Amino acid sequence: MKLLDGKTAIVTGAARGIGKAIALKLAEHGANIAFTDLEINDAAKEVEKELHNFGVKAKAYASDAGKYEETQDVVDEIQKEFGSIDILVNNAGITQDTLLMRMTEQQWDSVLNINLKSVFNYTKAAQKFMLKQRSGSIINMSSVVGVGGNAGQSNYSASKAGIIGFTKSIAKEVGSRGIRCNAIAPGFIITEMTAKLNDDVRKAWEQQIPLRRGGTPEDVANTTLFLASGLSSYVSGQVINVCGAMQT
Repeated sequence: MKLLDGKTAIVTGAARGIGKAIALKLAEHGANIAFTDLEINDAAKEVEKELHNFGVKAKAYASDAGKYEETQDVVDEIQKEFGSIDILVNNAGITQDTLLMRMTEQQWDSVLNINLKSVFNYTKAAQKFMLKQRSGSIINMSSVVGVGGNAGQSNYSASKAGIIGFTKSIAKEVGSRGIRCNAIAPGFIITEMTAKLNDDVRKAWEQQIPLRRGGTPEDVANTTLFLASGLSSYVSGQVINVCGAMQT
């Protein structure tokens, strides 16, 4: 059974990793996919092809998620092209990890801009269409680091904690119009970035996880599918940790 037939989803930062897995999972269940990345390179074009293989409409858009006017224009363009916006997955994000004593203002500002302001930008742009429809599901990608903090990641932790507060506030603002807003807090997920860690570091991480393994992008994508679909019709304002009990 396809859970999202006829729906349109926007997924930001979907040319690779978790965002790509989410876009593919939603397409597998019948959703048309508009996805963004900073530039439409070969990787993004390949994702577009993979999405078309599910028989859905799919299009990649170049977008700097941290730029307000640019995101408003992109979302307007998506609405005209697809006719509706039913699901928004705010996934775009970066890290610039270092101890606070060494952190520059630019490292702080860039992480907050891409990770947190982007959620404001895209949610504000998509909300106007969801309000008219009186329906929609907004899913924001936070992190267990936003729940519990982590040394050397004060900028990243602050951005992801901010997403949680934003999510809960928006859920209360728009719930009466049939719009839900939830957050996902992934733990240690095996992606291209974490795959570069040496075996000792990766094993040390895994020993901190009660399930004794790192998560996969598909683990996060499956949770996103649940929140995007009618299976979660009475779930809003929540943070779901996808972390193998690393954060409880």
